[in-house]
Amino acid sequence: MTEQAASARVLMESIAKSLVDAPGEVFVEEYEDGDETVIELEVAEADLGRVIGRSGRIARALRAVLSAAGSKQDKRYALEIIE
Repeated sequence: MTEQAASARVLMESIAKSLVDAPGEVFVEEYEDGDETVIELEVAEADLGRVIGRSGRIARALRAVLSAAGSKQDKRYALEIIE
Protein backbone atom coordinates (compact mmCIF):
# COMPACT_ATOMS: atom_id res chain seq x y z
CA MET A 1 0.00 0.00 0.00
CA THR A 2 1.35 3.40 -0.88
CA GLU A 3 1.70 6.18 1.65
CA GLN A 4 -0.82 8.33 -0.22
CA ALA A 5 -3.52 5.66 -0.21
CA ALA A 6 -2.83 4.92 3.43
CA SER A 7 -3.29 8.57 4.34
CA ALA A 8 -6.79 8.70 2.81
CA ARG A 9 -7.69 5.48 4.62
CA VAL A 10 -6.30 6.79 7.91
CA LEU A 11 -8.12 10.09 7.39
CA MET A 12 -11.49 8.35 7.00
CA GLU A 13 -10.79 6.10 9.97
CA SER A 14 -9.90 8.99 12.28
CA ILE A 15 -12.93 11.06 11.24
CA ALA A 16 -15.27 8.09 11.69
CA LYS A 17 -13.82 7.25 15.11
CA SER A 18 -14.42 10.80 16.26
CA LEU A 19 -18.07 10.64 15.16
CA VAL A 20 -19.18 7.36 16.76
CA ASP A 21 -19.80 6.19 20.32
CA ALA A 22 -17.91 2.90 19.80
CA PRO A 23 -14.60 3.81 18.09
CA GLY A 24 -13.29 0.30 18.65
CA GLU A 25 -15.86 -1.03 16.19
CA VAL A 26 -14.78 1.16 13.27
CA PHE A 27 -13.21 -0.83 10.44
CA VAL A 28 -11.86 0.67 7.25
CA GLU A 29 -10.73 -1.36 4.26
CA GLU A 30 -9.74 -0.30 0.78
CA TYR A 31 -9.38 -1.94 -2.59
CA GLU A 32 -8.76 -0.90 -6.16
CA ASP A 33 -11.70 -0.95 -8.56
CA GLY A 34 -10.52 0.04 -12.00
CA ASP A 35 -9.19 3.58 -11.89
CA GLU A 36 -10.53 4.42 -8.43
CA THR A 37 -9.83 3.33 -4.89
CA VAL A 38 -12.87 2.24 -2.91
CA ILE A 39 -12.78 2.81 0.84
CA GLU A 40 -15.27 0.72 2.81
CA LEU A 41 -16.30 2.10 6.19
CA GLU A 42 -17.97 -0.23 8.68
CA VAL A 43 -19.26 0.93 12.06
CA ALA A 44 -21.43 -0.56 14.80
CA GLU A 45 -25.10 -0.80 13.90
CA ALA A 46 -26.02 1.69 16.64
CA ASP A 47 -23.58 4.25 15.18
CA LEU A 48 -24.70 3.93 11.58
CA GLY A 49 -27.02 6.93 11.87
CA ARG A 50 -24.21 9.08 13.23
CA VAL A 51 -22.03 8.33 10.20
CA ILE A 52 -24.81 8.81 7.65
CA GLY A 53 -26.47 11.82 9.30
CA ARG A 54 -29.79 13.45 8.56
CA SER A 55 -30.64 13.07 4.90
CA GLY A 56 -27.10 11.80 4.34
CA ARG A 57 -25.40 15.10 5.16
CA ILE A 58 -22.49 13.61 7.08
CA ALA A 59 -21.96 10.90 4.45
CA ARG A 60 -21.86 13.60 1.75
CA ALA A 61 -19.38 15.60 3.82
CA LEU A 62 -17.15 12.53 4.26
CA ARG A 63 -17.24 11.94 0.51
CA ALA A 64 -16.37 15.59 -0.12
CA VAL A 65 -13.34 15.37 2.19
CA LEU A 66 -12.27 12.18 0.46
CA SER A 67 -12.69 13.79 -2.94
CA ALA A 68 -10.58 16.76 -1.87
CA ALA A 69 -7.86 14.44 -0.60
CA GLY A 70 -7.99 12.54 -3.89
CA SER A 71 -7.75 15.63 -6.04
CA LYS A 72 -4.64 16.67 -4.19
CA GLN A 73 -3.10 13.25 -4.99
CA ASP A 74 -4.57 12.98 -8.52
CA LYS A 75 -6.55 9.89 -7.49
CA ARG A 76 -10.23 9.02 -7.43
CA TYR A 77 -11.76 7.70 -4.24
CA ALA A 78 -15.19 6.29 -3.51
CA LEU A 79 -16.65 5.81 -0.03
CA GLU A 80 -18.96 2.92 0.75
CA ILE A 81 -20.64 2.76 4.13
CA ILE A 82 -21.29 -0.87 5.02
CA GLU A 83 -24.51 -1.62 6.87
